[in-house]
Amino acid sequence: MACLGYARTTATGLLQVAAQLSGWLEAAGCGLDGLTGPVLDRFLLERRGRGSSHYSVRGLGPIVGYLRRVGGVPEAPLPVPAVSAVDTLLDRFSRYLIEQRALTVPVVQAYVRWVRPFAVEVLCPGSVDRVGELSAGAVAGFLAGRLPGMSRKSAQMTACAVRSLLRFLHAEAMVSVCLVDAVPTVASWRLSGLPRALTGQQVQALLAACDVSDPVGRRDLAVITLMRRLGLRCAEVAGLRLDDIDWPGGTVTIRGKGGRVDRMPLPVDAGQALVDYLRRGRPQAAARTVFVRAVAPFTPLGRSSVSCIVARAARRAGLGTVHSHRLRHTAATETVNAGAGLEEVAQLMRHACVATTAIYAKTDQNRLARLARPWPGPAGGR
Repeated sequence: MACLGYARTTATGLLQVAAQLSGWLEAAGCGLDGLTGPVLDRFLLERRGRGSSHYSVRGLGPIVGYLRRVGGVPEAPLPVPAVSAVDTLLDRFSRYLIEQRALTVPVVQAYVRWVRPFAVEVLCPGSVDRVGELSAGAVAGFLAGRLPGMSRKSAQMTACAVRSLLRFLHAEAMVSVCLVDAVPTVASWRLSGLPRALTGQQVQALLAACDVSDPVGRRDLAVITLMRRLGLRCAEVAGLRLDDIDWPGGTVTIRGKGGRVDRMPLPVDAGQALVDYLRRGRPQAAARTVFVRAVAPFTPLGRSSVSCIVARAARRAGLGTVHSHRLRHTAATETVNAGAGLEEVAQLMRHACVATTAIYAKTDQNRLARLARPWPGPAGGR
């Protein structure tokens, strides 16, 4: 309990519950090896009847989790989900993407999520396998009814995932004709959008919303400063480890998308925020990640928690809804406006291709102003 950061009073209460559980098992004639799910449910039911505390599975989580780690009680069996036609099909599709297309697990999970409605409504309606009856009209009809109500990005991802599923069905001889051409192209003009970066005032308001007199505020300031200065993604911040920071060399190792590893210079303000957090904000924890939870158990922050840090700070600063990725856009935009070339910005963003970075050229107002022609008017004789 102490290693997980629990206070002494909390740990004492949990030990008392553990003693009561031990006595109840002895009275019931059960050993630790008999502490299965149904037995634990009976114990909790009796505690609820007596009005005792810690009457839920979550409340006993630290006790049961410890006993399982040391091998005192058997691991909880994984629930066996009902195998439906949709699940069977999507499981085969997942293995195909991993084994044949060499996609990473997160990408495969995203593809499966996007194609599940198509599989449920068209391929296996009512859990009945009708893959062999698939037609171009059915594909086009589903997409025509679904894509118009989506955002441009969601529509693109749905169309892309459905195309991949149709290729899989043809490759596995589940359909006789490849129906990829039945998927319409979602209208999208490359570089038509404009990255939404925060202004200098908004950045300062965001940083000022972190109370550096509080450990949580020091953590939030370090997270936001890293994301704004180095353009880090949420998963990269959450995965940052103490061993990744080279203090004498002034660098930090970033483990990014697709297994990419980059060594980046650590800016002074980001380094100072990290030092302040590590010295006066980070609790003593066994976890080797830089950022951990502020309350027990002191386990590593998840990527969603990092995103919430930015969102909460934005609300405190009166900026409304600010997604964490806007800090990445801000880092790129500020670098371009400072005079850096696209290749330098691509290195900062860790883009595999400079073409991905080209959209930030539209945010360089200083250099774009020199290209702007004067507005036609009487002085020009027009």
